[in-house]
Amino acid sequence: MAIEHEQLERSGLTRYVPPKGDFEGFRDDEHYREKLKEWGLSSAKEAKREFLFKERNYQRVVTIKGYETYGKSDEFNTLVIEFQDGNLSCINPAFLKEMQASSFGRESMLQVEEKDFSTPELGSEGSESQAEAKTSELKPVPKSEPKKRKATKPKKEQEPKIELPADKVHFTASVKQFALTYNPFNEENDEVVVLENVQIIQEPPLELGLAWCSHSKTLKKFELAPGDQLEFDGKVAKKKLAKGKDVEEEFVVDAAVLYKVNNPSKIVKS
Repeated sequence: MAIEHEQLERSGLTRYVPPKGDFEGFRDDEHYREKLKEWGLSSAKEAKREFLFKERNYQRVVTIKGYETYGKSDEFNTLVIEFQDGNLSCINPAFLKEMQASSFGRESMLQVEEKDFSTPELGSEGSESQAEAKTSELKPVPKSEPKKRKATKPKKEQEPKIELPADKVHFTASVKQFALTYNPFNEENDEVVVLENVQIIQEPPLELGLAWCSHSKTLKKFELAPGDQLEFDGKVAKKKLAKGKDVEEEFVVDAAVLYKVNNPSKIVKS
């Protein structure tokens, strides 16, 4: 896949979207592999290092240098890729994944037939439909009956909105269960840990109830089990846990889990 000088000659054809400033890098190879799997770009043990950036009439080789976070609680990512000429640019993970398909970019606007719709031929379906349309304009339109008012339903009382902290905070929680959630990027079920009695330690403490996080290799080292008490640092985002596809009953959560904990660290199990 390593295309060198030919790609550099096409640098002027690419529209770069450079990162706004500092961006998140990868802590190590394990962190890189976990993020690639999350984005659906690679699930192999040997994480893919080079990817194709495709346009209609050319393609270039890029590597992923890091990512930016955005959203109210930094729950979304934009990739920062590096071209062989050293230029950095931002791209959506799903779009870069689409570019890896062999069929990407084969469509051509030249295949669309050019037609002149300004003067339709006599006897064509288009002229007949236009004649019918003009005739229908002359016909009187029957008055429609007044619509009956629908009975207004009483509004449900809205739960008080929780203001989530944007920075990393300290949590206490206990393990409720393990579950599976469908990941549309890699089209597989990912294993997650569902937490209960989740509390953000601040003044006053903030009760979240249920939350979830990825069952990463870091967490697997603690050999967690339902009922384990945990303390950790992390960021929280409002992101509902999606159900898994075709999973066993034990991996289904019986309640809505509305919050996700990102990158838990400094974990203490008691």
